[in-house]
Amino acid sequence: MPRRNRPTPDEPRPLGGGLAAQRRESGPDGDWLVRNIPGAQATKEYRCPGCDHLIPPGMPHVVAWPADDYGTVEDRRHWHQACWTSRRRRGPSSRRW
Repeated sequence: MPRRNRPTPDEPRPLGGGLAAQRRESGPDGDWLVRNIPGAQATKEYRCPGCDHLIPPGMPHVVAWPADDYGTVEDRRHWHQACWTSRRRRGPSSRRW
């Protein structure tokens, strides 16, 4: 049975790929590419930069990264939908634990 060629860890993954539709949002904090992640596709645990709480697997949420050409995978951030919507009213929180 033939093996599939898997990318090596040194190769960066593209930001714009994937099945979910993405949109561009502009705000005072810059231009962002935003993608909604449905609960069925949320398989890992993330920490929301807006509230510093965990986003558990299975919870729908938002992924956002800078819209600039120089954005990388490390620039992606997973947010609760409400935290992303209200980010203009409050900045990122400091980690409490």
